[in-house]
Amino acid sequence: MSDNYSKLVRDNHTRLYKNMPSDMESILPTIKQNRGITFNAFGGVCRINATGFHLNDEPQEGVIGILLSLYALNANHDPCILEPFKAYKEFPGTMPYVGAFATHTEHILLPHVANIKKKIKRITTSLDGHIPAKPVSGDFSFIVYPLPKLALCYIFYEDDDEFPPSVTCLYSNNASRFMPNDALADVGEYTSKTIINLIQTN
Repeated sequence: MSDNYSKLVRDNHTRLYKNMPSDMESILPTIKQNRGITFNAFGGVCRINATGFHLNDEPQEGVIGILLSLYALNANHDPCILEPFKAYKEFPGTMPYVGAFATHTEHILLPHVANIKKKIKRITTSLDGHIPAKPVSGDFSFIVYPLPKLALCYIFYEDDDEFPPSVTCLYSNNASRFMPNDALADVGEYTSKTIINLIQTN
């Protein structure tokens, strides 16, 4: 499977460089122009150059590499439209992935709700996000940007005497303009994994 991922990443890299828009830096957008095209992604720094896709200077030839390549291939001039937020299942063609999305993006955060609340500042800072002045819903919520034009809104209910904790992940309204709908589930999964990594580091 990893060989298939690597091939897909390489193929996407070739496609990107064959048809690179002249204003790629402005439509991604980039954070700087140094040693290739550079932008923030999944709490790190993505760099795209002639050798491939890198995150924090590590070559990416797996799922993350695919997501970075798809974001670059779907780059366009549209701005991110944040609201109204959309549930993953509201995007066309996502129904076969809804169960996996709930398991790998939302349910994996359930054991960590209390710690996420304690470290919400670290999470939003690392993922270029913010805490809404008024919670979107739930007991607390925050908005993060795993990719520059793609936002996720996480909504949390803490456990109490009657109900266990719950987590909901919503997408910016036009997220599908910047990523194929089936890949949006992977964006959610790897953002949630990034959140877990952030709260588990000192």
